[in-house]
Amino acid sequence: MNKTHTKVLVSTLLLWAATIVGANADGNNYTIQPGSVDDPVITKSYFDQNIKQKVMDELAKQSMTEEKIKQIISAELGKGTPGTSNPEVPTPPPASGSSELTVVELKQGQLLYGGAGVEIIVRTGKVTVISTDDNGVADVTSGKDLAAGAAVENNHLLIVPREGRGVKPDPKNKQDIFVMVRGSYVLTNADGSKVTP
Repeated sequence: MNKTHTKVLVSTLLLWAATIVGANADGNNYTIQPGSVDDPVITKSYFDQNIKQKVMDELAKQSMTEEKIKQIISAELGKGTPGTSNPEVPTPPPASGSSELTVVELKQGQLLYGGAGVEIIVRTGKVTVISTDDNGVADVTSGKDLAAGAAVENNHLLIVPREGRGVKPDPKNKQDIFVMVRGSYVLTNADGSKVTP
């Protein structure tokens, strides 16, 4: 019986040892508590001193500076095809960089041509879209493209995608027309002469 008792004892110990080894084979068997030594909570001052600066340095490497953006825009503008502008349509002067809105009174027979990216808001009166080609201007308030000759609703934001487009008074309009413009524009009479403010 002594041999049987020894075999059972050895078998039990081997089974117990195999269970312990198998249970801990995948690593630690406890859960990590937030804030413990294994998963510390950092303070705001530690973040400000160490992590924040590293994040800002990485973002500075990846982000575009204002100077880089200006260089890209000027390079793209320089790629334009010569001779594609319409000689009958006056070219607005380059934008001065001002983001102020200018109030313009539009009289019957006058045409307001915007430069590329100009924003126009008609405050009073009735106007229609003008364009040197089949395309028109974007009415971002209603989310539509307005073709040449389309009526413009008051207080809608229009964006002129490129030169040679703008607005003119509706021939049936009887009231004063005031338009707010942001960016470069040219105001002309029906005969093509520029209107001086």
